[in-house]
Amino acid sequence: QITTVSGNEFLFQSDIDFLILDWFHAIKNAIDRLPKEQRITSRNLEFKLRKSSSIELLNNLDTESKEPKPEHRKSLIFRLNYSASDTNDRNRIKSRLKKFISRRPSLKTLQEKGLIKDQIFGSHLHSVCEHEKSTVPQFVRLCIEAVEKRGLDVDGIYRVSGNLATIQKLRFVVNQEEKLNLDDSQWEDIHVVTGALKMFFRELPEPLFPYSLFEQFVEAIKIQDNATRIKCIRSQVKKLPRPNYDTMKILFEHLQKIAAKESMNLMSTQSLGIVFGPTLLRPEKETGNMAVHMLYQNQIVELMLSEYSKIFGSEED
Repeated sequence: QITTVSGNEFLFQSDIDFLILDWFHAIKNAIDRLPKEQRITSRNLEFKLRKSSSIELLNNLDTESKEPKPEHRKSLIFRLNYSASDTNDRNRIKSRLKKFISRRPSLKTLQEKGLIKDQIFGSHLHSVCEHEKSTVPQFVRLCIEAVEKRGLDVDGIYRVSGNLATIQKLRFVVNQEEKLNLDDSQWEDIHVVTGALKMFFRELPEPLFPYSLFEQFVEAIKIQDNATRIKCIRSQVKKLPRPNYDTMKILFEHLQKIAAKESMNLMSTQSLGIVFGPTLLRPEKETGNMAVHMLYQNQIVELMLSEYSKIFGSEED
């Protein structure tokens, strides 16, 4: 942070050492070129570049300062003689900074070099599947396997919330690392795993039930005749893109296993419909019919769980 004599404040932030030093040298060189009579010697200004977790302060970077500090230190304070009233000098500094920033590598370049990984949470389902060369995200498979291994009998599975901080930590790990071990002790609370799985579906830019088919599913669930209703739902499911269909099929097969253990986990198809309805399908634009839509969302999920074999089975079934 630079606070000038005139009271203006400028904040420059970075965790990159060479970037911090480039900023410092650009500003210092500009000051050194000022005529001596324009400099203010009676008052020095502090130039603080501080990392949020650090409290150390370093004075002066001149030759007469104390012994050099290690390069790995992130927090620096430079006392600079700087006249903020010199508009031309400030423009030169801005120009140098703009040139430096313009030379930054693009996001695509950083991704190609592996410095920034593709995100799992918050990405489109088809993008995740394309990246993994599959039709069902690996994270979804891992969560389902973990729940079926140690969570089928757990009271309130998928209804009970896990620790949000731990869920966010798991989300971060999934986005940053390629390998994930849900058997690790830090994920021992199965509600953290189920919470992360629900968060994955909730954060999809387009839900598992695509926006383009939302109204068709709603109209299908309104049909009074059960056989016709099931046939219409099945027809809409068949229209789904392959990643959506395969992911939906494996998820509903899993939820059917949860419902089969209702006597122990107290999670019926109706309970699962209430939990997953708004998560898996929603209108692209919310209207005044939100409460009505929520009812239909729950009913759609409940029906698809109850009639899983008829909806996802082969034509002969």
